[in-house]
Formats: sequence, C-alpha cells, structure tokens
Amino acid sequence: MDLETLRQYCLGKLAITESTPFGEDVLVFKVAGRIFALAPLDEVPATANLKCDPDLALELRDRYEQVRPGYHMNKKHWNTVELDGGIPDTELRKMIDHSYELVVKRLPKAARAKLQ
Repeated sequence: MDLETLRQYCLGKLAITESTPFGEDVLVFKVAGRIFALAPLDEVPATANLKCDPDLALELRDRYEQVRPGYHMNKKHWNTVELDGGIPDTELRKMIDHSYELVVKRLPKAARAKLQ
C-alpha cells in the first residue's frame, strides 16, 4: 500500500476529515473530530500511525517487523506501520478499520448516532 492508497481508503470512511494541524508534512485523518490515523508525507519508507487495542498492538508488533510502537504517540495505544514494507494490503486495511472503529466506539452516543 502506498500513501495515496492509504489516504483514499481513509477518506472513504464515514465522517472523515483530512487536515494538517501538525504542519504541512503530516496528514491527519479524523472521525467526528478525533484522530484515528496520521501519515507523515516525508517518511521513507512511508508510514502511518494507527490507533490499536493494547493487546492487539503487542501481537502485531510480534508478528510484523514493520509494526513498532507509535512514534510521538502513546506507545500503548498506537502503532507506527510501514505501508510498503511487506504487510499485505488486506492486513493494513484491517489495521486502519480497527483504528477507525476504536475511535468511533469511544465517541459520545450522539456523535455515533450521526454516523449511522
């Protein structure tokens, strides 16, 4: 998966905004105003930070050398994932979906209802 594919996949979800609040070199994807993915534009290889359940985060880090604790994030709840480092695209999409769903699950009930 390349950065543009990640971007298009994230933007295809409900209630997504894309912005650059940390500077022009980091894309930030939010659902209902809460971050679920970040992607630096100048990283080689391309990476993304994705929210993750702490137990699953550890499992993914053990399974893939391309998954490591989230750079500049809470390392318990975020992973940094190399996008073109050998993880199958289907698995990367699952990681993005998981991140999105974790954030949606924590939204206030009224905000979740708007997504339905």
